[in-house]
Amino acid sequence: MEAHTGDRLLMHGRTVGQHDRVAEIIEVLGDGGAPPYRLRFDDGHEHLMSPGPDSVVQHREAPEDEQAR
Repeated sequence: MEAHTGDRLLMHGRTVGQHDRVAEIIEVLGDGGAPPYRLRFDDGHEHLMSPGPDSVVQHREAPEDEQAR
């Protein structure tokens, strides 16, 4: 798993009725984009996490001027 600051982490619910959770990655503490990550949830709560196999990194799109480089 590789992530960068500004990416989002989608954590799938593990049990019936549990909703997926999404958080913004505000700090990458591992080497080369590896976990652990400091996350910020929509309610402002921050959490340090090493996500499991039920999680997916959603990479943010680079602005158009960065894509041209």
